[in-house]
Amino acid sequence: MTVPPTPAVSISGLRKTFGEHTVLAGIDLEVAAGTVFSLLGPNGAGKTTMVRILATLSRADSGEIRVAGHDLAHEPDAVRRLIGVTGQYSAVDDVLTGAENLRLMGRLLHLGKSEIARRTTRLLEQFELTAAAHRRIATYSGGMRRRLDLAMSLMGEPRIIFLDEPTTGLDPHSRREMWQVIRNLVADGVTIFLTTQYLEEADQLADRIAVLHNGKIVAAGTPGEMKQLAPGGHIKLRFADRHGLAAAARAVPGGEIDTDQLTLQVPSDGSVGTLKQLLDQFDDQAIGIDELAIHTPDLDDVFFALTGHPTIEKAALL
Repeated sequence: MTVPPTPAVSISGLRKTFGEHTVLAGIDLEVAAGTVFSLLGPNGAGKTTMVRILATLSRADSGEIRVAGHDLAHEPDAVRRLIGVTGQYSAVDDVLTGAENLRLMGRLLHLGKSEIARRTTRLLEQFELTAAAHRRIATYSGGMRRRLDLAMSLMGEPRIIFLDEPTTGLDPHSRREMWQVIRNLVADGVTIFLTTQYLEEADQLADRIAVLHNGKIVAAGTPGEMKQLAPGGHIKLRFADRHGLAAAARAVPGGEIDTDQLTLQVPSDGSVGTLKQLLDQFDDQAIGIDELAIHTPDLDDVFFALTGHPTIEKAALL
């Protein structure tokens, strides 16, 4: 008989309040080992509070939590030996160099001198920081600082890493560099617990996603499963003139007409079969189409439908 692997994180009935404000209202959650789990939620939803509790930096009011099989309430030291944490803001020392920051972390972990040297060299190479190893952190770019911050959390060779909005404030290129670092870690068997407000980030990286809103998990699943929760899939067609638009509207009743833009928006699941059927219908009636665009629900649509909040990217456009 095959014994199922121990979950990296298992949470049952987690509650946390601050005064009269309930931040976490009975959370049940499980994260499989060797995967990326992404926790989404608007500002103030309680994502950072949950990470702090899982990282033994804060106490839960109630609930049972196990990290790699260890009871967090009764075995916090065992949990700490297995985890790494990278918070929203870099925890690096600007006065020190990159190598000195890593060596300092090694000493805090009570590693031997030769082991500190070995791991420092390896991490500098792994995060492409060797050339900048002896430069002060004050000269590092934002992306370099975040890579060093993550490297420092790996000094203890953790099997579970909590990343709390690790790419906030990074430019798109630096963000994608960080994504590749995360993929490489998972390929080595590390479990990543990621909080983010960048929906593309969760879509690119996560094996499973959960949305935290008003202290509760309001939805959970794979990225594909989550996208099925949001309505709004459609095909938008643009025509050369109002005559073509009117003919198309008669052929496909129920579509949304925009006479100023000469467009017809038709509800659709985005499948090839549905698109072919629509185009064949127009072709049979000799209705010409100038432009066509297909929109399928994405995680931004899901996030807004579940929380009523736009994501960071969409909020910037409002």
